[in-house]
Amino acid sequence: MITIWVPKRLVEIDLYNVAACSPQQLAQLSEHSYAQRVNYAAEKIRMSGAKIVMLTGPSASGKTTSAHCIAKALQKRGTPAQVVSLDNFFKGAEFYPRLPDGTLDYENPDTLDLPLIKQCLRELSETGKTTLPVYDFSAEKRSDKAEPIDLQGGVCLVEGIHALNDDIAGPHPEAAKLYISARSNVNDGAALRFKGTWMRLTRRAVRDYSFRGTGVADTLEMWANVRRGEKLYISPYKNRADIIFDSSLPYEVSVMKNFALPLLQAVPEENARRGELLELIEAFQWFEPIDPELVPVDSLLREFIGGGSYKYH
Repeated sequence: MITIWVPKRLVEIDLYNVAACSPQQLAQLSEHSYAQRVNYAAEKIRMSGAKIVMLTGPSASGKTTSAHCIAKALQKRGTPAQVVSLDNFFKGAEFYPRLPDGTLDYENPDTLDLPLIKQCLRELSETGKTTLPVYDFSAEKRSDKAEPIDLQGGVCLVEGIHALNDDIAGPHPEAAKLYISARSNVNDGAALRFKGTWMRLTRRAVRDYSFRGTGVADTLEMWANVRRGEKLYISPYKNRADIIFDSSLPYEVSVMKNFALPLLQAVPEENARRGELLELIEAFQWFEPIDPELVPVDSLLREFIGGGSYKYH
């Protein structure tokens, strides 16, 4: 059984039977549950009166889609809302700190132009307007372009892995704060079938392979450093969040099985993380696959499998 969080009650679903008997029903139920979480967050933000919302979470938690969905829910309530990605404040690869082995430390907050972030947030807080940088991810450097933003009396959702860091959120105690992650394990009675951290690893592996040209073996190699960065730079701040948002979708393992399982099985047997791979491959065997065509274009899953209505880097 899997427990799905919704604002007013807990709903238990026999995930395996529903997936086998009615994949469409499970997909609809999963998306409805996620929409309830979005609406709950939007209403809490609207009631708080905050002009700035700091939204963070670890890698592959669905921050970007969730930020856009919450912005849309706020707009439906008559509150103008825009999303600002902290990724556009990257200084560029040549300025990144390095790990002891000499590789770039992508998880470090010093990858960001912190003084410029502070300036832009101060301007948004005081005037509702600022000019944002634009980062060129293909060249890994700051673009010559800039993007003016006007909140028009509404809300700015600032999303990024360091959004709750003291150097960024500290000067804005009035801001609403959200922490997002795929937090739900999938259990069959007392048996753990799929870990929440596996969901994020699966999301990232599929996304990086499909849209960033990164093989699964490389993603697995980077994952240890990603997790190290989370423990150092993200998790220490999550208890400061006003809202803890679970981005897990009950049908996602069945959907992601179509994409992830062939990639995992193709990793050479001599890979140093073969044991972890085999454990993950075995976990997928408990799930009936669900046709990705059942995933709506505005679903959070589209951030990782493609074909969505939102723009991603």
